[in-house]
Amino acid sequence: MTINVYQKGDVARVTGAFKDSAGAAIDPTTVKFKFTTPAGVTTIYVFGTDGQLVKDSTGNYHVDLNANEAGIWFYRWESSGTGQAAQEGQFTVEPSGF
Repeated sequence: MTINVYQKGDVARVTGAFKDSAGAAIDPTTVKFKFTTPAGVTTIYVFGTDGQLVKDSTGNYHVDLNANEAGIWFYRWESSGTGQAAQEGQFTVEPSGF
């Protein structure tokens, strides 16, 4: 797993891609994005309800996070219904020297 590193104050773009068993892009019935900040605060975005979760094209989504807290951020893409899947990852935000 590659762990991206950001500077405090960056915008961290987290992308998610969903494909069917043949490898073709697919829009799941429901798409959710969950993230937890280094302080332990968890937020959930649902596509179609929360504007922060953006669809770029069929099967491709992103969320831009304000990397305003140093430490390790954890995230999870998950879908249900058609195209059910899940993927987790993390990124690091380095503290500012100023």
